[in-house]
Amino acid sequence: MDQRLSLVTLVVADLAATRRFYRDGLGWEPFMDVAEEVLMLRVGEHLLLSLWDEAAALEEIGPVTRGGTPPVTLAHNVGAPEQVDAVLADARRAGAPTVSDATQREWGGYSGYFTDPDGFMWEVAYAPGPVGDLVVPRA
Repeated sequence: MDQRLSLVTLVVADLAATRRFYRDGLGWEPFMDVAEEVLMLRVGEHLLLSLWDEAAALEEIGPVTRGGTPPVTLAHNVGAPEQVDAVLADARRAGAPTVSDATQREWGGYSGYFTDPDGFMWEVAYAPGPVGDLVVPRA
């Protein structure tokens, strides 16, 4: 098996609200958009974020549990600290239910968090060094 990830699938309670947040609020372009079923967004060269309506997912994967903070975070890394603040401001304008201000981290970076309509936590980070060099696209 190749060491790679092809899709990250998040099961969402209200696909219409999720669509408004990601597509209309954050301005992300859909790769595939099937009403009442799934919204797929290209988030990397060979990587899709799949936002799957809970009712559509139920048949294939079974019941989904909700509550608390999911034990996973997604990350969006940027090339400079001021870009972290700009992305968090975009998330606020898009209607993110929770946005924490960015702060300087012990590990040397600068980051803050927001949640999407289903409570999935996104870290927005500037990570100087090898991780940032690897994950941030260069212009």
